[in-house]
Amino acid sequence: MELPNNAAALVLVLAATLSVAVAYDPLDPNGNITMKWDVMSWTPDGYVATVTINNFQMYRQIMAPGWTVGWTWAKREVIWSMVGAQATEQGDCSKFKANLPHSCRRTPAVVDLLPGVPYNQQIANCCRGGVVSAYGQDPSASVAAFQISVGQAGTTNRTVKVPKNFTLLGPGPGYTCGPAKVVPSTVFLTADHRRKTQALSMPNDLLSYLAVRAWI
Repeated sequence: MELPNNAAALVLVLAATLSVAVAYDPLDPNGNITMKWDVMSWTPDGYVATVTINNFQMYRQIMAPGWTVGWTWAKREVIWSMVGAQATEQGDCSKFKANLPHSCRRTPAVVDLLPGVPYNQQIANCCRGGVVSAYGQDPSASVAAFQISVGQAGTTNRTVKVPKNFTLLGPGPGYTCGPAKVVPSTVFLTADHRRKTQALSMPNDLLSYLAVRAWI
């Protein structure tokens, strides 16, 4: 799937593998988990993205051992580096003679870092061991995030391809993906809340992917 020419994000709908009778919460019928994939800048062979997971459930948290996010690359992409999370396997990077990627797997699985990691490995809302509070219990802790540098990906909206087959796993059966949809790109506040920035890409093309929307 090519990226759209206009500023946009893509949404994939995830459905819980639990039965409706078990999954439905009459006290929180619209509760969901979303994951947004925002391209922030271009690199010589790809891009840097911020991935944000929001738990909009009022009462259900993601408990230890926490979330695992996975997907299938559309081409031969690699993960050069990550901040705030890590791929569980490096895979076969033997074709690289120097500067080995963080992960060469076509189907990476990514987990949160544990509390207490060095500051230079952290970004905002990371490093809680994959535990995410329910929005109704603690909104400030209902968000998780990490940054990913993707290589061999292309550097324009026509050459970058959207990852496929997203998965979100946690304690319990997990979720399955539905079709992609277009949504607006994300606007970010700086740490002092005095400036807004927006996901970046080619001129007039803001590339953001709302990769997961899950109902439990």
